[in-house]
Amino acid sequence: MTGVLAFIGRSTLALLRYSSGLYDLTRQAAYWTFVAPFKGRPLKWRSALHQMVLAGVDSVPIVSLISFFLGLVLALQGAYQLQKFGASYYVTALVGVSMTRELGPLITAIVIAGRSGSAFAAEIGTMKVSEEIDALEAMGLNSVRYLVVPKYVALLIMMPCLTLLSDLAGILGGGVFEVYQLDQTFPMFVLATRDALVMRDISTGLVKSLVFGLIITKVGCYEGFSVRGGAEGVGKATTSSVVVSIFLIIFADVIFTALFYYTD
Repeated sequence: MTGVLAFIGRSTLALLRYSSGLYDLTRQAAYWTFVAPFKGRPLKWRSALHQMVLAGVDSVPIVSLISFFLGLVLALQGAYQLQKFGASYYVTALVGVSMTRELGPLITAIVIAGRSGSAFAAEIGTMKVSEEIDALEAMGLNSVRYLVVPKYVALLIMMPCLTLLSDLAGILGGGVFEVYQLDQTFPMFVLATRDALVMRDISTGLVKSLVFGLIITKVGCYEGFSVRGGAEGVGKATTSSVVVSIFLIIFADVIFTALFYYTD
């Protein structure tokens, strides 16, 4: 019994320390992003653009391909059930609404967490163990401003863009199946998609994507700053950043989905 209570206590304290660290990093990043530019400390747009290319533009092929196949699979599964009721026309609505409200932002966030969130943790973690961050601080440079804020800004801008691209690719994947297997024409598919979607469906996914981008950046950078030891510590931080990011993404998705459902 003592061992169980000790485990619960250690886990609770670790969770509180982790939450406190994430909050502190979020507070500093928000200050350097939204407040400091009005006090003569501009954003490092060159670094931010570089991060946009690495985290956003370079992710376009994989996000598009995965979303296309996901839309195709969703249409296959939807048609399997809806054809029994003669309602195959509504496969378009199923794919469109599911991609824009849920699967588009979620699959984009998971891909970026595995691709870019881990890279953030590895980059900062390597700098941590090689004492480059200490050198920055010794020169009077704020490590959050130079290392975190460009990533923060990059994902705030690129996550909605990638989410829209994911939505489009997923809907197109479903449309390919409908045109070739359900005897629909492409104009019919476009009209059905237009009738099924409303602006709230798209805006819901975009709001989620912003929150997911913040989670990926905060967790990846925090894990990098928390590295202890050498290469083994960097590897652990990289793995932890992906696991924690995906967990928090799904947790936030549940909250926002429930919120949008009850306020719809």
